[in-house]
Amino acid sequence: MDVRKAVIPVAGLGTRFLPATKAIPKEMLTIVDRPTIQYIVEEVVASGIEQIIFVTSEGKSAIENHFDYNYELDHVLKEKNKILLGKELDMISNLIDIVSVRQKKPLGLGHAIWTARHIVGQEPFMVCLGDDLVYSDVPCAWQMLELYREVGESIVAVQRVPPDQTYQYGIVEGIDNGRERTHQVKRMVEKPAPGTTDSDLAIIGRYILMPEIFDMLSSTTPGHGGEIQLTDALLALSKKRKMYAYEFEGTRFDAGDKFGYLQAIIAYALRHDELGELFKVHLKDVAATL
Repeated sequence: MDVRKAVIPVAGLGTRFLPATKAIPKEMLTIVDRPTIQYIVEEVVASGIEQIIFVTSEGKSAIENHFDYNYELDHVLKEKNKILLGKELDMISNLIDIVSVRQKKPLGLGHAIWTARHIVGQEPFMVCLGDDLVYSDVPCAWQMLELYREVGESIVAVQRVPPDQTYQYGIVEGIDNGRERTHQVKRMVEKPAPGTTDSDLAIIGRYILMPEIFDMLSSTTPGHGGEIQLTDALLALSKKRKMYAYEFEGTRFDAGDKFGYLQAIIAYALRHDELGELFKVHLKDVAATL
């Protein structure tokens, strides 16, 4: 069965960006000229996904509104003859079929994904975290879907990180399966203590999951902070059927972290069709004054 749906959890409070996120969802913070979440939506659309399920919470309506049609704004733009801008906004509102489900309590990423179970149904689906950006020539989601069509099993996207940073991530211990950049999952551990794993394969915010993950999440015991950890459910699923870790091609930015967010702004600004060259000159001028 092909992957048609993507779950994007956007229910987090964004406390790392306070006070900026007191009234604005962190996913709506802009990278150059569009909100972070739009880059992720455009990635899955470009990869052939047909429906997005936002897992939201109170105060997140701005995300849904961004991808909705605004009659008043459209009318004003037409009156002012801003045709191109109007077409761009129309494109955003027609990108893809979007539905939302509310996570009523902040019980972790695993619980957020479990909340979407009735809409996903009994079919494989993609998960993209709302603050993980991947800049690549071929969309990260597309790369993973191509692999899924070969293996027909769950896939987690991974990147190699320095050994002294593994404690910040979910880590995959895998075995070579003969495919380039691909590992069969042997073991997973959430934020391992230093010296407890030899692996440097860190899980990032892209997954393709089989529907059995919902059964695993239903029986997962809450972990640190009373949250249901997705990594625990993934490990349980990997013991029942094969699971793969894929080293995607591209550069990942943690836009939920202040430094990662600034890195993303610079990277995307340098590649912007209109602003790229001007921004490059500006950065050289700034560097000369330091």
